Amino acid sequence: MHREYEFPMKEALYYKKLNNDFVQCLLCPKLCKIKEGKSGFCGARENIGNKLFSNIYSRVSSEGMDPIEKKPLYHFIPGSKAFSIATAGCNLACLNCQNWTISQFNPYETKNMDLMPDKVVEQCLNLNCEAIAFTYTEPLTFFEYSYDTAKLAKAEGIKTVLVSAGYVHEEPFRDYCKYIDAANIDLKSFSEDIYLKLNAGKLSTILQTLKICKEENVWLEITNLVVPGWTDDLDMIKEMCDWLYADELHEYPLHFSRFHPQHKLKQVPATPVSILEKAREIAIEAGIKYVYIGNVPGHSACNTICPKCKKIVIERRGYRIMNNYIQNNSCKFCKEKISGVWE
Repeated sequence: MHREYEFPMKEALYYKKLNNDFVQCLLCPKLCKIKEGKSGFCGARENIGNKLFSNIYSRVSSEGMDPIEKKPLYHFIPGSKAFSIATAGCNLACLNCQNWTISQFNPYETKNMDLMPDKVVEQCLNLNCEAIAFTYTEPLTFFEYSYDTAKLAKAEGIKTVLVSAGYVHEEPFRDYCKYIDAANIDLKSFSEDIYLKLNAGKLSTILQTLKICKEENVWLEITNLVVPGWTDDLDMIKEMCDWLYADELHEYPLHFSRFHPQHKLKQVPATPVSILEKAREIAIEAGIKYVYIGNVPGHSACNTICPKCKKIVIERRGYRIMNNYIQNNSCKFCKEKISGVWE
């Protein structure tokens, strides 16, 4: 049946043609083989006339203005605002997804607005935001759209932020890194088995993505959602932290985030705060310099502590900056360098 396309379509950047009217997407490890008229796993990349197209180009299903701390990014232009956008679709299928009403649907099933890359930049400037954030769902499924937007933003001096699970192949991600300034990557567990069952992905790919961020000089922060019965094993958390230290990722902030019942895990209780606190202790003992607890309003572990003198250098209340004692990229009190992008 003929489908009416009311939004722009853009040919995908990473795919190859196969025999019998099939194409294969090369963006992520799913390597979907897609028949004429069908979409891949993510629902966002469609075979039209034996060519692969992004069917979510400019097709925004959610937009808003957020504090940069909400991403969460605690060491990247603190106190700034980000114009945030997302489209439908995702190349993972997390049982605990908090945005499943858009991530687990294709763009023909969601309400959308047309927002071309130049309009995103214009909106960001009009709102006096310092950054554009690709977030809420999985920005790497709307790769061409966020890539083009990031290019325009860079030309205008606007910073760009990726909030992602990082489930992407190396070549496209290295290309992407040329135009983004910061990323928060979800390191959802440190077990291949759990990654497959909980998220329908591969841990090894995410670990590669973390390394690429460092190699490509993209400011990186890492989030680990601690889900009871799934990712709360303290030995696994220690293994994860030891790996981060061994691969010289210990200068980047690590956020342990509290799980709340969502999507297909509504029967699972919220994470006990005590488990998050133990995870934080393990990370600090492993040598991770900046470790935070998220989704626990009012917890002291949302403050930035100088790793040398142990004084608070950024005091936060929720997403608000109450005091900032970082001067010239260093602790005001002892002059220790504090890793981050502060201006």
